[in-house]
Amino acid sequence: MTARGWEVVERVRAGEPLVFDGGYGTMLFAAGLANGACPELWNDTHADVVQGIHKGYFDAGSDIVETNTFGGTRLKLNEYRIGDRTRELNVKGARLARAVAPPGRYVAGSIGPTSRLPAEYEPLGDTTDEAYFEAFREQAGALAEGGVDLFAVETMMFPQEATAAIRACKMVTDLPVMATMFFQFEELHDRDRTMWGESPAEVAKNLLQAGADIVGMNCGRGPDRAIVIIREMRQVTDAPLVAYPNAGLPVTTGDTVTYELEPEAMARHYPALLDAGCNIVGACCGSNPEHIRRIAAIVRSRRA
Repeated sequence: MTARGWEVVERVRAGEPLVFDGGYGTMLFAAGLANGACPELWNDTHADVVQGIHKGYFDAGSDIVETNTFGGTRLKLNEYRIGDRTRELNVKGARLARAVAPPGRYVAGSIGPTSRLPAEYEPLGDTTDEAYFEAFREQAGALAEGGVDLFAVETMMFPQEATAAIRACKMVTDLPVMATMFFQFEELHDRDRTMWGESPAEVAKNLLQAGADIVGMNCGRGPDRAIVIIREMRQVTDAPLVAYPNAGLPVTTGDTVTYELEPEAMARHYPALLDAGCNIVGACCGSNPEHIRRIAAIVRSRRA
């Protein structure tokens, strides 16, 4: 039997744009998550809050909602001394989203970076490709056990880590993998590059070669750069593309961090993002269900 997640790939290949979700850190901090606390632990201690965030995005029009497992690898959870709870917190994270997913909607297992540098980055780098692979394999297995439809390997900065995560997901189960990288805008050169120096076109080709089924970008500066990045990716591939940028740049006032773009201002960029060749659109840091509600309205008008 084919996994439900492959419907996502089939639908976008058939020309139907889909809606991703919005920020999780933004919503968790608003709900009281302390700075420096472990977000994944809330899958156990504040399950009702996490589930409420998932439901809020589904209600706003998201076709695909992520699990609260962005930092759910053992390598990352070890920083909080709860690495032994890796499987538990990922399974719970998947089940919380699955429980509120309406018929015809999908759950993506979020797999973010480990915060560990590749071994090549001497003297600070200490993590081998095999160590990355084992960490992601454990997480992907737990997310699959919890019932996700696809994987969202996201906010990756180094090709070694992204490739290891994609390979691990594919090794564990036959679910589609969506993979996105974090790009920095280099104002001096007027271009977008990963921390490794890769261009959007190079990233698209490399992620697909590693085995990803959907590729793209997330986080970063905002939807204005997402348009440029997706346009460059579309020039080198006909594969499904995804973009979920930040709501502009962060603005710090005292202890408070807000983001530049309110829902309406952010949504204005999305017709151009779809025109650039993007198949799945959402938002990242600084966004909330109201941002997604505005974005979903634009996507619905395109479907019509």
